[in-house]
Amino acid sequence: MEVLQFLYHTAPGRILLKPLCSRTLSKICGAFLNSRPSKVLIPGFLKSSGIDTEEYEMDGFTCFNDCFCRQIKEGRRPVDRDPSHMVSPSDGLLSVLPIEEGVVIPVKQSRFTVEGMLKDRKLAERYRGGLCLVYRLRVNHFHRYGYVETGRKSKNRFISGKLHTVQPIALECGPVFMENCREYTCIKTKQFGVLTQMEVGAMLVGKIKNYEKGALDVTRGEEKGTFLYGGSTIIVLVEPGKVKIDPAILEASSRGEETPVKWGQTVGQTL
Repeated sequence: MEVLQFLYHTAPGRILLKPLCSRTLSKICGAFLNSRPSKVLIPGFLKSSGIDTEEYEMDGFTCFNDCFCRQIKEGRRPVDRDPSHMVSPSDGLLSVLPIEEGVVIPVKQSRFTVEGMLKDRKLAERYRGGLCLVYRLRVNHFHRYGYVETGRKSKNRFISGKLHTVQPIALECGPVFMENCREYTCIKTKQFGVLTQMEVGAMLVGKIKNYEKGALDVTRGEEKGTFLYGGSTIIVLVEPGKVKIDPAILEASSRGEETPVKWGQTVGQTL
């Protein structure tokens, strides 16, 4: 954290920050973490991250990223199938933020616009007065993720950008979700209208790896993709009047606190 404080809150740090946030450095790091020599990093990573290895399939790693993208054991992430419930698409720390006049308003972070995030004015208008669900993944989280709901997905749209960390210190300093590389798709659903699910890259994330790029039918909890190394974020945009979020999650978010959630866990229900 002292390193991030230096990078984001001092003039020399901000000079160093530019190359650290570049996609070039991310690709170089990603290439190494996909190589066999990177296996030497695995024991130290598991120890320092405090990962519960009993939850995961821990055999057959050929590189560091195999470990980082490890598969979870069967039955460890049951998905709520009640069609009136909205579920989490991933493990992570959840904040639910209001969208007022097209602006997302966090308590302790920089504000950002939905249009700036999506690069699509017409789509952004759909979420005016709605909700922005932000799932922040730390390096110790399970880094695979699923579709948030059953429905028909659109083609994916990738937006190039920088790769800031998604730690709170960076979110306080600027509109990270409007600057970082990101990829999103819209999902037309029966219960929750049109949801937009976006994956956001972060510092030293080698790749946002979505399996399906084109339009097709998808199912809630079906694996959508994975992040390679680094903390990352999933954002779900919800139209106004479509979901009632768990009051405990809303209360925590109103205080600027994140709620730990797991893939498939209920976070709200239809109105």
